Amino acid sequence: MGEQTNHNHQPSESPSVLDSSSITISPTPPPPPSPPKSEGTSQTQTSTTSKIPFRPRKIRKLEQPENTSDSSNSKSFKENNSRIKPPKLPIQQIRALPPRIVTKTLSCEGEIECAIRHLKASDPILSRVIDSYDRPVFNSFDRPFLALTKSILYQQLAPKAGTSIYTRFISLCGGEPSVLPDSVLALNPQQLRQIGVSARKTSYLHDLANKYKNGILSDSSIVDMDDKSLFTMLTMVKGIGSWSVHMFMINSLHRPDVLPIGDLGVRKGVQLLYGLEESPRPSQMDQLCEKWRPYRTLASMYMWRLADTKSLPSVTTTTTTTLSVAVVNAPDQQQQQQQEQQQQPRALQLIDPISGIANLGVCAWGEP
Repeated sequence: MGEQTNHNHQPSESPSVLDSSSITISPTPPPPPSPPKSEGTSQTQTSTTSKIPFRPRKIRKLEQPENTSDSSNSKSFKENNSRIKPPKLPIQQIRALPPRIVTKTLSCEGEIECAIRHLKASDPILSRVIDSYDRPVFNSFDRPFLALTKSILYQQLAPKAGTSIYTRFISLCGGEPSVLPDSVLALNPQQLRQIGVSARKTSYLHDLANKYKNGILSDSSIVDMDDKSLFTMLTMVKGIGSWSVHMFMINSLHRPDVLPIGDLGVRKGVQLLYGLEESPRPSQMDQLCEKWRPYRTLASMYMWRLADTKSLPSVTTTTTTTLSVAVVNAPDQQQQQQQEQQQQPRALQLIDPISGIANLGVCAWGEP
């Protein structure tokens, strides 16, 4: 019996404890409305916590304007690169360059006198040669396309034969004013063969005319180019080598600082001028003639005259004979070129193999 009472008493104690706990917990039921608050607070916390990672993003966005110049520069750089990539021909980049001629041509008034004063002051040995001959005179200026066409037709020909073929070519085109890229392209190889133009020279003429028609070359761009760019552009034309470009720059454009290092007459004149045992190699010409800058064209013309006389004149000797430069004794000089090419083929690699001596005859010696 006693055990039962005790057994019954124990369960009675446990409910009392449960009741007390339930009473203490009972105030918590009102918080059911509060749980939404806690949820709200949790939502706010989550929202705030969710906003926290966005704040550095905003800060990063604020930091970006400081580097906007770099990003804009990189974008503009990429855009510029994308624009630069398209040109298929590097020639177009050169063609787009502005005129860069900074020196006057030798046909400008007073330029010959300035050149003579400079050469006499810089080279006393050359001064003797200058005093022995009359100064050269530049008396004409052909259109670049006409002059280049004429240069191609005269290649490897004596002056008389070249003049005959050139005269027929002019009549076939309808006169010198009609020698234009379109008129040259209209001539087929058979028509040109009938007037004595070889198939190889026909391809040279057509290549020159095509470069004009495509806008790679033009008379105005040739006149405005500096010497280095002009040399690069013209040697891209089939049949026009370094010697032809030098002769064109001297005789047609009257450029003041052209040194035809591959020309036999100029090299022979330098040999006579300085008493060398043999003709200087093209690689030695720049060093020997450095003192003539920026009027190496005029000095080269005196070298031609000196090579024709084959002796260094004394101080008292004077000559007044009027001669044309690069045309005098052209057959003899042409034979000399052919002989030296046969004997020393490797030493003359810099000389244009398809170029002859005859050219435009636009510069004469002596007062007009």
